[in-house]
Amino acid sequence: MSVFKTLQSTVFVVAAAAIGAPVLAQDGPITVVSFGGSYGDSIKQAYLAPFQQESGIKANMVDYNGGLGELRAQVESGNVTWDAVDMEAQDLVRACDDGLLEPLTDVVLPKSGDGSDGAADFIKGTLNDCGVGTIVWSTVVAFNSEMFQGKKPSKIADFFDVDRFPGKRGLMKKPQSALEWALVADGIADQDVYKVLATPEGVERALAKLDAIRDHIVWWDAHAQAPQLLADKEVSMTMAANGRIYTAAVVEKKPFVTIWDRQIWAEEFWAIPKGARNLDAAKKFISFASRPEQMAVQASKIAYGPARKSAAALASEEMRPYLPTDKANFATAIHNDVEFWADHGDAINERFLVWLNK
Repeated sequence: MSVFKTLQSTVFVVAAAAIGAPVLAQDGPITVVSFGGSYGDSIKQAYLAPFQQESGIKANMVDYNGGLGELRAQVESGNVTWDAVDMEAQDLVRACDDGLLEPLTDVVLPKSGDGSDGAADFIKGTLNDCGVGTIVWSTVVAFNSEMFQGKKPSKIADFFDVDRFPGKRGLMKKPQSALEWALVADGIADQDVYKVLATPEGVERALAKLDAIRDHIVWWDAHAQAPQLLADKEVSMTMAANGRIYTAAVVEKKPFVTIWDRQIWAEEFWAIPKGARNLDAAKKFISFASRPEQMAVQASKIAYGPARKSAAALASEEMRPYLPTDKANFATAIHNDVEFWADHGDAINERFLVWLNK
């Protein structure tokens, strides 16, 4: 069993972080690795700049595209130049299992503003022996409101109901999320979705549900295509990354509406490569980035939910309705089970491709 299954069961050090203590010469500079664009800008503003100002530890940022190639090369060569890395859940699972990361069970997790336990404030599933949760993002269904003059879709089952809610449906050309939603729409309880999907009969049941709307599906490959398909009215509804829909609807003023019902959420983590040269400084940075008030700064700048429950309430009022972790949005959320897809993904992908090409 992967150590990822120890989520939230490990006792993390919980206390006020001594970020402001005098900094020794060996503390930094640190190299923080994450994804670029507006997301990278939010990290610089919420974490890097204030951490550097408070601690005196210089923090530089490097962009990457995820994956384990460069991380593995650094660790295996003994030439580790990264100190703190923003990792998607599936990459963290593999890296932790392969011994590519430092254990983080001694990282200080600051208490909440009301003095409550820091570890307990993290959403279940966002703490790991090798990682500390940073953001939550989700796969959702969104629709173009101009294409529904009467009743508007509001549930994941509506995506599969082309009689009441006509129009083409956009889906990414992969089984993840589509099969989970198909089972929910077919009556499977949320908590049983992965149990059913682990059986050949469950996979066939999900594909049969997709078969019912097969002639209405427009397949896409890149996340940027989803909002474009909606804008061009080539589809009336589509699977999409929540941040893409936020940008299109709020920033670009497109008539798009997010259906939060059964959003499938995934998390990212801060991790430290095995053999990092500035281990103590990197842990101080992760502790600082785990403060609810700092997470709230990031959540106020980009539509990703903070991993700590108390942080969502601190985000700006304007942004809260667009965060996956907002209480109303998160009510029926389904956690993407990366362990399931690690164990069953190859077989399901193979069956999905056969179905897709028949």
